[in-house]
Amino acid sequence: QTYPPKPVNGIQVGCFLSPSTKNPDKPYTYPASVMKEIEATVGDYLVDVPNFRTDDKEYLLRQIYTMTEKRFKLVKKWIAEKDWDFFMFVEMGTDRIHHGLWKYHDPTHHKYEVNPALNRSIHDYYRYIDSEIGQILDLVDNDTTVFIVSDHGAKKMDGGICVNEWLIREGYLTLKTQPTTLTAIDKCEIDWSKTRVWGDGGYYARIFLNVEGREPQGIVKPQEVEALRDELKAKFEALVDHNGVNIGTKVFKPREIYREVKGVPPDLIVYFGDLFWRSVGTVGHGSIYTFDNDTGPDDCNHAQFGIVIKHDPDKHEGPGGRELTGLQLMDMAPTILEQLGVPVPTDMQGKAF
Repeated sequence: QTYPPKPVNGIQVGCFLSPSTKNPDKPYTYPASVMKEIEATVGDYLVDVPNFRTDDKEYLLRQIYTMTEKRFKLVKKWIAEKDWDFFMFVEMGTDRIHHGLWKYHDPTHHKYEVNPALNRSIHDYYRYIDSEIGQILDLVDNDTTVFIVSDHGAKKMDGGICVNEWLIREGYLTLKTQPTTLTAIDKCEIDWSKTRVWGDGGYYARIFLNVEGREPQGIVKPQEVEALRDELKAKFEALVDHNGVNIGTKVFKPREIYREVKGVPPDLIVYFGDLFWRSVGTVGHGSIYTFDNDTGPDDCNHAQFGIVIKHDPDKHEGPGGRELTGLQLMDMAPTILEQLGVPVPTDMQGKAF
């Protein structure tokens, strides 16, 4: 997250959370003067595709290319003209094209459509991205290491599990009135005296217990927490789809997988269908299953496996290089620090590769 931009010994450009690229009173860059430099190079800079959850796929595709072309034009100019110790940028287009056009790309998608203008759109965009990366490699010297990293992967979305509808059905969550239209859980009137569990939607579910002494109106006694978590875990893992087939849900306890958690973390993290199904937090569906995203048209879900490519000209690995296995996203920070000759903090998770 790079918005709001922080003072750095260099340049920082705001991420997709930047509300505007045109407000000089709230600059999306540090220093603020960089805004004019960007505008002079690419015109109106796009930090994201406006309204990317749309049914107008031709518009979406045009906007993705416009955004990406501007970003790479700026990146190539800065790499060629400025002296960098470390340079990093994020291209949002791959994420947005997955969400918007996966059903045209994947014949196994339950909403697959034959559309000659769109069926190769993801494939062609990746070829375009690859050619742009090739141009960047032509700009850097043999003392420069280049990493290509994704913070997550993508996979088709088979549907959504309405997690709070399920909790209501199973007797864990009680509302004072049941909405008849789709309503966010935080807009519902919850009867906390009868509610033990509630959940948040998203690419995966975050499950919270209403614990006595932790939540304002908690009713679950602290000594009951582990048993209730185990009970929920077993039920989630047994969850079946609309055809009665187990969807292969995975359930995690955050404190078992993270070295440190801050604030009040979820009591459970749930990957419905191993992330082939997203978590839908709204209520009012009338079912625990949905095949539409409550935040707008969406064809894919985030997957837990991404990619890492390291291009190091000095290593002379030869054509195709070699494959590294068992890497984690947390390995990136210590790897980059080691590459720069900066000591890696002893408490940092991950290891340099």
